[in-house]
Amino acid sequence: MNDIINHPNATIVDVRTEGEFAGGNVEGSVNIPLDQVPHRVEEFKNMSKPLVMCCLSGGRSGQAVEFLKAQGVEEIYNGGGWSQVAVHKM
Repeated sequence: MNDIINHPNATIVDVRTEGEFAGGNVEGSVNIPLDQVPHRVEEFKNMSKPLVMCCLSGGRSGQAVEFLKAQGVEEIYNGGGWSQVAVHKM
Protein backbone atom coordinates (compact mmCIF):
# COMPACT_ATOMS: atom_id res chain seq x y z
CA MET A 1 0.00 0.00 0.00
CA ASN A 2 2.93 2.35 0.67
CA ASP A 3 3.95 2.24 -3.02
CA ILE A 4 0.35 2.93 -4.12
CA ILE A 5 -0.07 5.88 -1.72
CA ASN A 6 3.20 7.39 -2.95
CA HIS A 7 2.66 6.66 -6.65
CA PRO A 8 3.31 9.94 -8.53
CA ASN A 9 -0.17 9.88 -10.09
CA ALA A 10 -2.10 8.73 -7.01
CA THR A 11 -5.21 10.60 -5.94
CA ILE A 12 -6.16 10.30 -2.28
CA VAL A 13 -9.88 10.72 -1.64
CA ASP A 14 -11.22 11.16 1.90
CA VAL A 15 -14.89 10.14 2.17
CA ARG A 16 -15.49 11.61 5.64
CA THR A 17 -17.84 14.56 6.16
CA GLU A 18 -16.59 18.07 5.44
CA GLY A 19 -16.42 18.75 9.18
CA GLU A 20 -14.33 15.65 9.86
CA PHE A 21 -12.05 16.50 6.95
CA ALA A 22 -11.56 20.04 8.25
CA GLY A 23 -10.40 18.59 11.57
CA GLY A 24 -7.40 16.90 9.91
CA ASN A 25 -6.59 15.22 6.61
CA VAL A 26 -3.88 13.87 4.35
CA GLU A 27 -2.00 16.70 2.68
CA GLY A 28 -3.18 17.05 -0.92
CA SER A 29 -6.20 14.78 -0.48
CA VAL A 30 -9.63 15.46 -1.98
CA ASN A 31 -12.77 15.43 0.20
CA ILE A 32 -15.80 13.73 -1.34
CA PRO A 33 -18.16 12.66 1.47
CA LEU A 34 -19.53 9.11 1.16
CA ASP A 35 -23.10 10.31 0.51
CA GLN A 36 -21.86 12.20 -2.59
CA VAL A 37 -19.95 9.24 -4.09
CA PRO A 38 -22.90 7.78 -6.08
CA HIS A 39 -23.49 11.15 -7.76
CA ARG A 40 -19.84 11.60 -8.80
CA VAL A 41 -18.93 8.28 -10.44
CA GLU A 42 -17.79 9.92 -13.70
CA GLU A 43 -15.53 12.24 -11.70
CA PHE A 44 -13.89 9.20 -10.06
CA LYS A 45 -13.43 7.54 -13.45
CA ASN A 46 -11.59 10.64 -14.70
CA MET A 47 -9.31 11.09 -11.68
CA SER A 48 -5.60 10.35 -11.86
CA LYS A 49 -4.96 6.72 -10.87
CA PRO A 50 -4.38 4.90 -8.62
CA LEU A 51 -7.16 6.07 -6.32
CA VAL A 52 -6.65 5.61 -2.57
CA MET A 53 -9.80 5.99 -0.53
CA CYS A 54 -9.66 6.79 3.18
CA CYS A 55 -11.93 7.80 6.06
CA LEU A 56 -11.68 7.52 9.85
CA SER A 57 -11.17 3.76 10.21
CA GLY A 58 -11.55 2.23 6.75
CA GLY A 59 -15.26 1.33 6.91
CA ARG A 60 -16.71 4.11 4.79
CA SER A 61 -13.79 4.05 2.38
CA GLY A 62 -14.33 0.30 1.98
CA GLN A 63 -17.98 0.92 1.09
CA ALA A 64 -16.93 3.55 -1.45
CA VAL A 65 -14.34 1.22 -3.02
CA GLU A 66 -16.83 -1.64 -3.42
CA PHE A 67 -19.49 0.67 -4.88
CA LEU A 68 -17.10 2.34 -7.32
CA LYS A 69 -15.59 -0.98 -8.44
CA ALA A 70 -19.11 -2.16 -9.25
CA GLN A 71 -19.52 1.01 -11.37
CA GLY A 72 -16.39 0.19 -13.37
CA VAL A 73 -13.84 2.39 -11.59
CA GLU A 74 -10.42 0.74 -11.82
CA GLU A 75 -7.18 1.01 -9.84
CA ILE A 76 -9.01 1.90 -6.62
CA TYR A 77 -7.86 0.85 -3.15
CA ASN A 78 -9.03 1.16 0.44
CA GLY A 79 -6.25 2.95 2.30
CA GLY A 80 -8.11 2.64 5.62
CA GLY A 81 -7.95 5.41 8.17
CA TRP A 82 -6.70 8.80 6.98
CA SER A 83 -4.11 8.96 9.75
CA GLN A 84 -2.54 5.70 8.54
CA VAL A 85 -2.45 6.99 4.98
CA ALA A 86 -0.84 10.23 6.20
CA VAL A 87 1.92 8.23 7.96
CA HIS A 88 2.82 6.50 4.68
CA LYS A 89 2.60 9.62 2.49
CA MET A 90 6.08 10.89 1.69
